[in-house]
Amino acid sequence: MEDALLTPSVSRDSDMRVQAIEMLGLLDAQAEREFVVLTELAKRGFGVGIALYSLMDAHRQWVKASCGLSITDLPLEQSFCGHVLAADDLLVVEDTQAHPVFASSLFVTGEPYVRFYAGVPLHARAGLAGSAAVAIGTLCLIDDQPRRFGEEDRTALKDFACIAEALIEARASAMQAELLAEERRHALKQLQREQRQFQQAERMGNMGSWRVSAREGLTHWSDGVYAIHELPAGELPEVEAALSHYPPHDRALVQAAVTRALEAGEPFDIEIDFVTAKGNRRRVRSIGEPEGSRDGGARSIIGVFQDVTAQHGLEQSLRRVASTDDLTQIPNRAACNRALDEAMHRARASGSPLALLLIDLDGFKSVNDRCGHLAGDDLLRSVGARLKAPYLADCFVARLGGDEFVVVATTPEDCRNLDALVRQLLADLRHTVTEGEQTIAVSGTVGIAWLDDSVADRSELMRRADTALYEAKAGGRGAARTFGAGRSAQAG
Repeated sequence: MEDALLTPSVSRDSDMRVQAIEMLGLLDAQAEREFVVLTELAKRGFGVGIALYSLMDAHRQWVKASCGLSITDLPLEQSFCGHVLAADDLLVVEDTQAHPVFASSLFVTGEPYVRFYAGVPLHARAGLAGSAAVAIGTLCLIDDQPRRFGEEDRTALKDFACIAEALIEARASAMQAELLAEERRHALKQLQREQRQFQQAERMGNMGSWRVSAREGLTHWSDGVYAIHELPAGELPEVEAALSHYPPHDRALVQAAVTRALEAGEPFDIEIDFVTAKGNRRRVRSIGEPEGSRDGGARSIIGVFQDVTAQHGLEQSLRRVASTDDLTQIPNRAACNRALDEAMHRARASGSPLALLLIDLDGFKSVNDRCGHLAGDDLLRSVGARLKAPYLADCFVARLGGDEFVVVATTPEDCRNLDALVRQLLADLRHTVTEGEQTIAVSGTVGIAWLDDSVADRSELMRRADTALYEAKAGGRGAARTFGAGRSAQAG
């Protein structure tokens, strides 16, 4: 949608939108970390200057998480995102100055000089349960340069919106669980033990409750706990049978937590792996606290149990996205910094060797200039694939950005045979790019730095490798040089 725009002030669902936002408590809440991370990932993933997550009431756009722009709110009639909500559809404006509606916008003619905009609506249910979804906000991308935004980009932006909507839905589910827990707590307030259980259930989403009796050696479960175990409700399992659902390492954690609760009166809150009776793997969270007299140890433990598989998977997925270079699918600079710090710490602690290889592609700029950026992207993907070769399997590889890559060798065998490894690497980096009548020879130049007692930190090691790299380039591209060695190595 680019030309057929609806006026923001006539959005057909404004009343339902305001109701949904109010019921979810989103407007007054602080920016959740998950949405901050999401906007940062969107900004980096699409290579734009600004990414925003916003909500709209009847009159204003409220920015709840932003990356690249300091703004909190603006009138809905001035908002690009208001048009997205009015039409309830993806809006892409590849060049605002060529657009009949947006060319005169204050945000195009003045700060932040918007030249590109892409926004997608975010939906939630106005009544939390059983009601139709309504658009309550947007996830948008902004840049100060016009740009093409193809079908893959549009699909990717919609995928980001799906993640944002899942987070909003999780908030709605949590609120619904809180309401249910409140109702049940009023119904069972005369029973102190049930009251504590439902207070815990409120914090965890009210997934299920359990009780372990030390005297009887039995566990008592609610229907929700049976459902998580994929077992029929009714039969009381023995403690050992309950523990059999955990892998050995996590089973030991559960046993230790239960023992401390019974003997020392210590409450616990643990998240562990879990296998259901049908063999399905899950991630669960268990909260427990001792019950009864603490003289001579507690008689039982009460607690709540929650399946957090979806949340755990989303968190892991976001971590992977944040640590992976989107183009080459190898670790990015942030992941490299963490991995190199850890590797240097291990090497110093064990006295083992470590070598850092800094790679710069020769001819990459010519490929971009003469063959186009698509050919440049293909070249970078090819280099990423070659850095996954079997002879580098024990090394850490990453893309720092642009045409710079890193290889970290830490095993004694790789470090002992580093000359052969570098020769093989230089040979693998030789590449010919052909685009029509254009043929460009590409190679790689490598700067090598060894970790020793004179290296203070990661920055110093990188600086040495960078120095060696430029010395190698000065002596002839497609070569390698070691910091302090005073000589270059060529590919065989």
